[in-house]
Amino acid sequence: MEMRWDAQRLEAYMEYGARLKDLSTLAFRATAGKRPGSRNKLIDPALADQLYAEAEANRTRSWERVLLMGDAATVDAARRWRVTIARLHDYAQGVTDDWDGWEPAVRRVDDARDAYYQAARHSLRVGGGDVAQSAFLRKMDELRKGRETPILGE
Repeated sequence: MEMRWDAQRLEAYMEYGARLKDLSTLAFRATAGKRPGSRNKLIDPALADQLYAEAEANRTRSWERVLLMGDAATVDAARRWRVTIARLHDYAQGVTDDWDGWEPAVRRVDDARDAYYQAARHSLRVGGGDVAQSAFLRKMDELRKGRETPILGE
């Protein structure tokens, strides 16, 4: 019976992560025109609003499965990831225009995503070591900006 629940939990975690990634991607695309050097494809604000509403509805539905199947640590990490993405949406909606805060906000999203997946992997007893992406993404950002030349795999 436990394996059946683990499969359901895995599906819930994966689905919720995908829904949060959809919201994050929309925030990046909606703000692309306001961020010099952005590699994201700008999306029309009206379309962004429509897609965001749909993505938020999908996220809300998948959240119910996480609440039902998830352990407390993963639910908490999921909430924290969601809040960090909401801050990115504030930029897209013009709620905040402190563009100096954009990169730190993105780093908080990346860190929260790592924490979510770490909690989910622990909940599912997935081994294999640390697979966090935030440090890697920061190195890639530095490379893109020409600030340093990281060696991948370090």
